[in-house]
Amino acid sequence: MRSEPQAGDYRPDTPILSLAPWLGDTVMAAGFPQHVLRFRNHRWAPAVGLESLSDDRWLDHFGRFEPLAGNLERPLALRYHGHQFRHYNPDIGDGRGFLFAQMRDSEDRLLDLGTKGSGVTPYSRSGDGRLTLKGAVREIMATEMLEALGAYTSKTFSVVETGEELWRGDEPSPTRSAVLLRLSHGHIRIGTFQRLRAYEDAEHMTALVDYCLAQVPGPPPPEDAPGRDEPAIRLLHQVVERMADLAASYMVAGFVHGVLNSDNMNVSGESFDYGPWRWLPAWDPSFTAAYFDHSGLYAFGRQPEAILWNCNQLAVALRLLVETEPLVFALERFGGLYQQAMARRFCWRLGVVPQGLQTEMKLITAAEQHMVAEGQAPDAMFFGHRGGRNAPAGEFGDLLRTYGATGDDGHPLWHEEAPPTLVIDEVERVWAAIAEHDDWEPLADKVAAIRRMGDALGEPPHPAGHNPA
Repeated sequence: MRSEPQAGDYRPDTPILSLAPWLGDTVMAAGFPQHVLRFRNHRWAPAVGLESLSDDRWLDHFGRFEPLAGNLERPLALRYHGHQFRHYNPDIGDGRGFLFAQMRDSEDRLLDLGTKGSGVTPYSRSGDGRLTLKGAVREIMATEMLEALGAYTSKTFSVVETGEELWRGDEPSPTRSAVLLRLSHGHIRIGTFQRLRAYEDAEHMTALVDYCLAQVPGPPPPEDAPGRDEPAIRLLHQVVERMADLAASYMVAGFVHGVLNSDNMNVSGESFDYGPWRWLPAWDPSFTAAYFDHSGLYAFGRQPEAILWNCNQLAVALRLLVETEPLVFALERFGGLYQQAMARRFCWRLGVVPQGLQTEMKLITAAEQHMVAEGQAPDAMFFGHRGGRNAPAGEFGDLLRTYGATGDDGHPLWHEEAPPTLVIDEVERVWAAIAEHDDWEPLADKVAAIRRMGDALGEPPHPAGHNPA
């Protein structure tokens, strides 16, 4: 069984204000003609002491953006640069969102509440700063499924429909609008460091490194790591551990993020910002999520490479503070850490007792080959062989029969025909009920089914690169 987030008191804490004069710009939320509450996260609101808010007060804070008590008086649109499909862009930043609040959870972690679709900012360029309701509904589903599958992800905290008609080139228009709030362990991106490197601003980069080490604490580098006492080196080691684990979590989930630009990489290692994502309909390393990813840069099988490339960009930025050799040492750990994370997460989702890294790598390779031969999706493979059951003929089955079950397979889900999935046809089915009939029950049912699967899978692996809770 999976433990629920522990309830706690509302404890505002705003250390971001020490960085605010150079990290962001104060902005105002858009005024919306309508505020209809479509989703509030009853699982995570208690963890930050906000579950007791009435729906009316919820809308005041997360639809009209009245400040929370003792919190940021004005939202902050954060500044950053980034590589977008490997092209450096200095003209980005929070273009349709802002940092709204910071608070401590029941485990004393600092968490941010950030928006999507809250209006124009100095970084909106020609955009309207809005979010489609479909985009918000898709983000609910993505974050819920990734959380259930053990990935370290932001949480969709709130969705409010805002009553505007939006025109978009990639979905039927006019379409409905919404503002979304995500709960996240920080909003500092690799692109945040890239911006300071572009300005050769060593003073503020030093302050940003210190902020990240203090607010997102992690383990020290290995004993043999050169420069391990340097703050920038400690941070890069932590980020490499987190990103290797993030890449593995995507692969085991069968998830394609779609837009792994460096401004979409949170140094906390959390996955966030869900646009053209997809779940695999069958195991296919070349499968892409974004229709505009013509070269397959962020294809499913290239995601570890893309995430490591972004870690390299962080190292390039940190070169402003430290020498190259210890940065390279940290980056070279990625491959081994990725394999370890794959083994740990694969065995967890399959519900089998680990035997050792080399054996797990053989099992994973055989499972991939089996899925290709059968045209099978990871969802079906993991479900069908949970705990080592139904071992098929061939190498995968031979290896699987040597594994023992973890013994936590008594949940009724494992006796049903299939698990809940989010392949694109299922996503569109849920959205069609809303778009055509304003029927929100299929979405509620889907979220409930996904959370039930998370309960059946049990406690997920602890995110790498973070201190134990």
